[in-house]
Amino acid sequence: MEKFGEIIINLSDLIWGAPLLILLLGGGLYFLFLSRLAPIKYIGHAIQILRGKYDDPEEDGQLHHFQALATALAGTVGMGNVSGVAIAITTGGPGAVFWMWVSALIGVATKFFTCSLAVMYRGKDSAGEIQGGPMYVITEGLGKKWKPMALFFSIAAMLGVLPLFQANQLTQAIGDIFLEQNGLTSSFTSNLIIGLCLAAIVALVILGGVKRIGKVTGRVVPMMVVVYVIAILFIILSNTDQIIPSFLLIFEDAFTGKAVLGGSLGAIIITGVRRAAFSNEAGVGTAPMAHGAAKTNEPIREGLVAMLGPIIDTIIICTMTALAIIITGVWKHSEADGITLTAEAFEQVIPYGSYLLTICVSFFALSTMFAFPYYGSKCLSFVAGARYQNWYHYAVVVLVVVGAVAQLKVVVSFFDLAFALMAFPTMISAILLSGHVKKAARVYFKKLELKQF
Repeated sequence: MEKFGEIIINLSDLIWGAPLLILLLGGGLYFLFLSRLAPIKYIGHAIQILRGKYDDPEEDGQLHHFQALATALAGTVGMGNVSGVAIAITTGGPGAVFWMWVSALIGVATKFFTCSLAVMYRGKDSAGEIQGGPMYVITEGLGKKWKPMALFFSIAAMLGVLPLFQANQLTQAIGDIFLEQNGLTSSFTSNLIIGLCLAAIVALVILGGVKRIGKVTGRVVPMMVVVYVIAILFIILSNTDQIIPSFLLIFEDAFTGKAVLGGSLGAIIITGVRRAAFSNEAGVGTAPMAHGAAKTNEPIREGLVAMLGPIIDTIIICTMTALAIIITGVWKHSEADGITLTAEAFEQVIPYGSYLLTICVSFFALSTMFAFPYYGSKCLSFVAGARYQNWYHYAVVVLVVVGAVAQLKVVVSFFDLAFALMAFPTMISAILLSGHVKKAARVYFKKLELKQF
């Protein structure tokens, strides 16, 4: 198993090189200029859509705009914002946060294009249910001859959306905070017991199907974000004199890498983009599967809702987490990594802060574990047929336990590798079909301006 873990880590490091960076960052810049910054100009309109102003129950789809975004955010606003940021800082230094921002701003345009396409080129599974996602974009938009690429995406996505990381970090939080701080030893046995409990909770929700997932995430996501944001703001505002120096450190380290022993600009950029991809997944392809199920017949409208994801997720929440870690200084003198490092920042400022973080993390991790199996089951349905999709749910329940006892570095590298493999078909198909989105956007925004005036 140790050898297998090393292979995964080496493959992940290998694939996250120049070609993938060019595809994600270069492709996002291409979308941004092709749309003439339209996603950024119409943020206000996107918020109106999210509030339900344009909802029509008679339109095709399974989820309302808000539920679609909540389901997508459940897969992104979560452990990537808490432990993912901590990993970025310990691996690439504070400067990695700057490159997370760059990736997220570019990712706004990527989300707009990929999720517009997810509605524009919806298909039907073998049960006749309308579905969306890169696999359907590829086959419906590019044609059946491209199906091998769609199958490649689906297989990679079935691996990429396994909730191993969430189970791992929630187990680590419970072990390091609740058990060890109360005189109990965190061990393989305790991790196994926690994993079995998490698997039982996940089974109760995901076996209820997409509508239950939409209802659960629609309630849980706003609540978990509010609690976490209030706690983080308390940490930041308790150290107001350190806010500007922390931002200056992020900007300086982004181009010098001085804060990391042996750090280089290239390594810091790669770390930032990797962690941003894990945080907001722009260009990876999971969000289009949620937004492709939205109850709308207007692709551009759903693309506008989807583009809010990277703003909420990376620009706002990840930045606050990074500030809390940098301001408290835990990143410089602690040997901790992942969720435990963020917990140390909480504990420094808030009484019983590590316990509060564990409660937040429980919501974060569980909501992601509820959302991700929906994506995986859609991929299995595409590959083997709708009647087999529940088999993915059963596999997830078992693998939650595996994630609880696995090593963090191996789990992170596993997801980095899977996300990279998913990004290639997602971005290539979106670039090839981008002209259709540009044309539809021109028509949509023209109608919108006529209505406003």
